[in-house]
Amino acid sequence: MGKNVIGPAELKNAAALDLRIPENVPDVPFPAGELEAKQDDYLLVLGVSSFSDGTPVTIRNLRERFGKDPEVSEPCFYNQDWYDKEDFIDIPMEDGWFLIRKNVYEDSRAVQPAELMKEYAFPSAIRCTYAFFAAWFTAGIRLWEHDFVWCSDTDHNGDRIYVGKYHDIDGVNKNGFSIHRHLALRPCYGCID
Repeated sequence: MGKNVIGPAELKNAAALDLRIPENVPDVPFPAGELEAKQDDYLLVLGVSSFSDGTPVTIRNLRERFGKDPEVSEPCFYNQDWYDKEDFIDIPMEDGWFLIRKNVYEDSRAVQPAELMKEYAFPSAIRCTYAFFAAWFTAGIRLWEHDFVWCSDTDHNGDRIYVGKYHDIDGVNKNGFSIHRHLALRPCYGCID
């Protein structure tokens, strides 16, 4: 995987993440052929389940650590609170290796998630969020800086979660790792004129 590995050494050197790296790092579960085929387009990331103080690595806890104001520090989260009561922000990261794509597939742009799910598996929101901050602090990589990534999670209404797009190229919105939901049409939507 060359430089596209975020393993124990890289995570230990990223003091801002302040992770509790497991003493017994699990073996990489992917065959050498798969890693070789994906070495240019993917990151191989060691997921870590807790911070050094034992707090679980969740979206909520990452947001508390990195904040929501780019004028205070970056990287940070985009300032929204709609998901504060959603279950997916408290799902903990799991210890273990995973592969995550660095860029969206070009043929997936502007395609409804239901269509994409026929061909692609979506990663979890915690996996994407963790990978974003791990890549920033260990390699200086801004994953999905101008793109959103569909996630496997949904909110309490069943609306699909998508994350990413750290920087608004139009300069309208502040910087921040974004977490949004794709609102499905329901009977409560309609027009009045």
